[in-house]
Amino acid sequence: MTRASHQRTANPLRNRSYWAAFLLGVAAMAAVDEIVFHQILAWHHFVDAATPRFALLSDGLLHAAELFAFAFGFFLMLDARRRGTLWAPAAWAGFATGLGLFQLWDGVVDHKVLRLHQIRYGVDLLPYDIAWNAAGGLLLVAGIIWTAVLARGGRDAK
Repeated sequence: MTRASHQRTANPLRNRSYWAAFLLGVAAMAAVDEIVFHQILAWHHFVDAATPRFALLSDGLLHAAELFAFAFGFFLMLDARRRGTLWAPAAWAGFATGLGLFQLWDGVVDHKVLRLHQIRYGVDLLPYDIAWNAAGGLLLVAGIIWTAVLARGGRDAK
């Protein structure tokens, strides 16, 4: 069995390109959150219930983690390409799953459970929470469905 035919018969969850793109999806959504909501709009920091200095430090640590995930995911993707196991549909499914998981984790765990920060302050949070979590949920469900379709035999669909 050639590498190209093996990648089409394997489970996408066992494909390196899926997990590389998953990390890239997590990093991309963290970057959007960090750049847009923390820096451009200045709606919140990663840890708001702290001194301004610590809040800024928490943003820097989030940014460092996001850059590490980008670099690691990028090198995993290059390694999959070098090995001839890069499977683009699995990678896109992993990317969508990573985007959605980060968004939903941030909206549920960081915002509501841990209360590290809210999306915005001084406004009715419900519309923001619904939009934030619905967007994350849709991305996550799309990624999971795409992964399931690939695992069940839709591997050759591009």
